[in-house]
Amino acid sequence: MQQELPSLVEYGPRRAIITITAVVCALLEIIDTTIVNVALPDMRGSLGATLNEVSWVITAYSLANVIIVPLTSWLSQQFGRRNYFAASVIIFTICSFLCGNATNIWELVVFRFMQGLGGGALLVTSQTIITESWPTEKRATAQAIYTLGVIVGPTLGPPLGGYIIDNFSWPYIFYINIPVGIVATLLTLQFVRSPQYEQKRSASQVDWLGIFLLAVGIGSLQFVLEKGQEEDWFSSGMIIILSVIAVFGIFFFIWRQWVYEYPVVELRVLRNGNLRIGVILSFIMGFGLFGSTFVIPLYTQSLLGWTAQQSGMLQLPSTIFVAVMMPVVAILIQKGVPQKYLIAIGMSVFFIYSYMSYKVLGPDTSSADFFWVLIIRGFGLGLLSVPVSTMSLSTLKGKEIGQGAAFSGMMRQLGGAFGVALISTFVTRQTDYHRSTLVDHLDVNNPDVMNRISQTAASMHAKGFDIGTAQQKAYALMDASVMKQATILSYMDVFLWVGVMFLVCVPFVLLFVKTSRNKVNMADAAH
Repeated sequence: MQQELPSLVEYGPRRAIITITAVVCALLEIIDTTIVNVALPDMRGSLGATLNEVSWVITAYSLANVIIVPLTSWLSQQFGRRNYFAASVIIFTICSFLCGNATNIWELVVFRFMQGLGGGALLVTSQTIITESWPTEKRATAQAIYTLGVIVGPTLGPPLGGYIIDNFSWPYIFYINIPVGIVATLLTLQFVRSPQYEQKRSASQVDWLGIFLLAVGIGSLQFVLEKGQEEDWFSSGMIIILSVIAVFGIFFFIWRQWVYEYPVVELRVLRNGNLRIGVILSFIMGFGLFGSTFVIPLYTQSLLGWTAQQSGMLQLPSTIFVAVMMPVVAILIQKGVPQKYLIAIGMSVFFIYSYMSYKVLGPDTSSADFFWVLIIRGFGLGLLSVPVSTMSLSTLKGKEIGQGAAFSGMMRQLGGAFGVALISTFVTRQTDYHRSTLVDHLDVNNPDVMNRISQTAASMHAKGFDIGTAQQKAYALMDASVMKQATILSYMDVFLWVGVMFLVCVPFVLLFVKTSRNKVNMADAAH
């Protein structure tokens, strides 16, 4: 088997076609995690859904993603990589059509869950296909190409979704997947090849209980993260119950994988020190990537009044700079620069980005103020992404690499979910705290405060309001001003603490086990 696998390396146009196909499929999946956000108001009106109901369109997709990602290595073994990848693209494409044709909100939620099952498999499998199509000495370049797709996807979603909503209608955010999916399926069947797996299991050997425990445990955890803030966390009985289910589900899943002869997820691969630290870094990177991708549009749209398309376009320079950095980082790795130093520098740069964001935020922040800040973000992500991927897998051998890639993918997804959940909660709690602090300083006996209220009331009275109404509106405007300032301060806190988190991780990164100078042949991965 080991002798057959090097034949998966491709050259010339064939390798280019395989690489482009895999990157496009990964992009489709990631874009669909963010493109839907800007269409939720239109979906809500068209389908007659409540705000809570329409939020399930996002939740269902995330649930399916986080459940299927850890199973991708095992499913690829069972069905063959080409067949599994093609089937995933087909499921994703068909469900995109069904989503666009949904006639009520719960149809759409079901189809989004099914779409997520197909889409979640595309990420990790794309990484393996790209990696194994390139010769060993160019594996860093392969990782750079794949990682570029992972970084670009979340940024492209909002502006693309905004353009489609402004010029067409919400079903077209799903319909655009169809022609791309059809072409990708045909190219996959024609060009992608599967290694022969020696450990394909019979139906009687499949760990159905393990799959069930994984779905219940990870699915419940993802639900808690998605809906926790909305339900006020542990004041909700449902959140408490699902948290308990998540803890016990994950615990018994881990126990099952250790004791069962044919586990669906090989946990023993985590004995590798580099992988253990690597999956933690993938979690942190997911936290930073998806968290910042979430918080910047939220700030610019809710406080600065920007459109979704404007918010998305704001992040394009950062994405372009990431694209510029990728080949540079790949060359540095190929020349022998230790990945852990690149990661440490990248985290330090991400701290600088967070601190600069903390300094530039305000009620009148412009796109020009954000420009260089986001360029620095792109520089940091460029230094982080490829080394984290390659170093995590650098001391793994053979089929362990596929399992390691699946763990990294799952932890990146969970890191993003934790990032969005914690940032949402943090903003809410800090806004309340800052509002309370600001109100304490608004003394009605303070001449400056009363002078401002009097001027505002006089302005309202001049516009035709009676004195009582003008006075009420003056106090309401004062309260709105306080609330806006409190919210700005809470976003400043978010950037500051996220930056501190990355800075604290720098010494931790330096604990990485030194990788071997011998290049690892990732084509041995049975993923």
